[in-house]
Amino acid sequence: MNYPRTATAFWTVILTFTASFVIAADLPLRTGDRPETTTRIPHVQIGAKPVPELSNALLEHVAQLPGVQLGETRLSMPGAVGFQLQPDLKLAHPKAIVGGREFAHLHPNGSLHASLEPALAHEAIAKGWAISHPWASRREEWAGFVMIYTPTDAAQLDVVVQLVKSSYAYVTGQTP
Repeated sequence: MNYPRTATAFWTVILTFTASFVIAADLPLRTGDRPETTTRIPHVQIGAKPVPELSNALLEHVAQLPGVQLGETRLSMPGAVGFQLQPDLKLAHPKAIVGGREFAHLHPNGSLHASLEPALAHEAIAKGWAISHPWASRREEWAGFVMIYTPTDAAQLDVVVQLVKSSYAYVTGQTP
């Protein structure tokens, strides 16, 4: 393998590699109390009140991602919307997906499950945006599997959209 000969070349390689998987770096601290969730399956946010306009806006963003189809989930509860990757789309981290080609899904209460790059998942948890899924410790490849809390306003939606785009980028290796 050829290694970069200069520090600039080295950091260009590192930043290029990192940027392809982690879009939502430097997440802001989420304000408010951390929502309650169940600790087993089904893994749901307790008492969440969805804001239909925010859920619809999130789905509009997801529908614009290349090679993604929205449809009935294959992994979650009835009424959840699965974010399915088309069969011809190559995957950089196929084992990060819990089942099929569904890299994330939106629950009827506005929360969602997604497969994030593990370091980003840890940051999202630390800053109050997410909680590990009960299955995240079952396999090394699922270490970034999280529930992202229901957004309650436009600013929170912006962060959630970036996390979903980061999930897409991590799983596919493509920047949306």
